Order: sequence, then C-alpha cells, then structure tokens
Amino acid sequence: MELQEQFTHITTLISKAKEKAFHAVNKELVTLYWHVGEYVSQQVEKKAWGKSVVKELALFIQKSEPNSVGFSPQNIWRMKQFFETYKDLPKLSTLSREIGWSHNLILLGLKENEEKEFYLRMTIKEKWSSRELQRQINSSCFERVMLANTKLATLSGVLSKEVTNTFKDTYVLELLQLPESHLEKDLRKGIAQNITKFLLEFGRDFAFMGEEYPLQVGNQDFAIDLLFYNRNLNCMVAIELKIEKFKPEHLGQLNFYLEALDRDIKKPHEQPSIGILLCKGKDDIVVEYALSRTASPTLVADYQTKLPSKEVLQRKWKEILETLDTENYN
Repeated sequence: MELQEQFTHITTLISKAKEKAFHAVNKELVTLYWHVGEYVSQQVEKKAWGKSVVKELALFIQKSEPNSVGFSPQNIWRMKQFFETYKDLPKLSTLSREIGWSHNLILLGLKENEEKEFYLRMTIKEKWSSRELQRQINSSCFERVMLANTKLATLSGVLSKEVTNTFKDTYVLELLQLPESHLEKDLRKGIAQNITKFLLEFGRDFAFMGEEYPLQVGNQDFAIDLLFYNRNLNCMVAIELKIEKFKPEHLGQLNFYLEALDRDIKKPHEQPSIGILLCKGKDDIVVEYALSRTASPTLVADYQTKLPSKEVLQRKWKEILETLDTENYN
C-alpha cells in the first residue's frame, strides 16, 4: 500500500506538470492572437487593410505555416475585436490570458465590462469549460450573484468578506431534470444523486457532507436536508429545502440547526456555520422583514427547475443599481 501511494505521488506530479504546460501553451496562444489582432487593428485604422487583404493573409498563413490552425479570416477579425475590446482595460486584458480562446470568444458578446470581469474571474476560479461558461451566462449567473451580494451586504457584520460571489439569489437546477411538480424528498434525492451537476451551480469550493445529516439535541433526533463544507469560507453550509414559497416560520428550524452545528459539530478553527433556505419562490420584502432581526448568518434563495428569464433578472439588477445611485445622490 505504501508503494502504491508513492506511485500515486509520481502520477500526481505528472498530471500537475501537464496542467501547467497546457496553461502555458494556452497563455502563449491567446497572447499571440492579441498581437495579431493589434497589428490588424492598426492596419485597418490606417485604411491599408480591408476584408480582401485579411482573406489574403489567411491564405498566406495557411501556405507558410501549414501546421498553424485558427487563422481563418473570421478568426483573424475576432482577434482584432479581442484586442480592441481590452486594449484600454489592462486588468481585463491580463485576466483574458488566463482562459482559453473559445472562452474569450464567448465573452466578446457581453457588453458591460463589469460583467466581463465577473465571468473572467469565475472561469479562472471555477475552471469552467467553454460549455459551462455559456450555460452560466445563459442562466444569468452574473445577475443572480450581484442580486445576492447586495442583500448579503446587510449581513456584513455576521458574514466574512470572502462570502462575495459565493452565493446566488436564485439557483438554477435544470441539470437535475426535475419535473415541475415534485416533492421535497425528490429535490433532496435529485441533488444527492447528482452532486457533481449540483456543484456546477454551487461552486467547486463546496464539499458534500451528506443528505439528511443527523443531529442530536437533548434526547431528540433531527436531520439537515443537505450539509456542505465550503473550503474557501472555512465553514459548514446547511441547506434546507422547501418546495413552497418562503414563509417566515421556515427560518426558525434552520437557525436551530445552525446553533446545533456550531455547538456540537464545528471545530475550533472553523468559522460559524451558514444556512441557506432554498425555496420555490420568495417575496423579497417578506424575506427582508424576516431576516431583519436574525443574528444567524442565514440566506434565503429560491430555485428554478428551468433556465430563468435573463431579461427579468437584468431588469431586477438594473432597478437595484438605480436605487443605489439614488441613495448615493441623496
């Protein structure tokens, strides 16, 4: 067994070296595309080049460097767009070298720089594939996280600063393929049996500790629907599931579980446990009233079994921004 562990150590070193090599090659490739885009942009600005010249360039590269791929006329124009998008944004330009070209092409379609930066950082942190990045954009991940962050600000005295961009206001669980009509046990089982898919929505820093996690308080037994550990926040995260719209009385049970976790399960070096009440719908004003006097780090989010309307979430986020601007002005 000891020899097996030694061998595993070597294969781990090999895997890490391959990952570093791939990252280095990708960074060089994106940097190359940046410089090509810069040169093409300069030539177009001088009105020396147009579509026909770029087409000739693509053919020339194909003949001169037959092993080079990715230099079609369309992709060369994208390199120009890539350079022009980030040339005056050094922070975003640096981040863009850390992700793949296919990822960068997806992000070029976004208008707002704040949104671009969010997805750049999350792609790097969560190691999203280009397919997963597209899913997160389609499911309005940016708007959902920003909405959650504005509400988390009211709990800043309870929650650590690292909580930013960790939780969402709405969770999209379409990957679980749940029917519209389902029971709480169906939701819990669906998450537990498809934990890898669930963590695509919650994040890689979450480690699953179990479903119906047992707690004993006094002579009574209780069970938390789902219990996770967040490595970045260094705390347990208890999730209670409700297949109905949020009701204030739901908080009592979750707060009780958090108290039990912190008294009996939490280790001395860990931070206080966080609770998430995941409901099928919520009234934000009711949630605000219900949370206003709670001392526990508790969040209320809703879940959807289908992709949400991006337009609705964008409108909600813009309304909050307008409200914040008005408050700052006054």
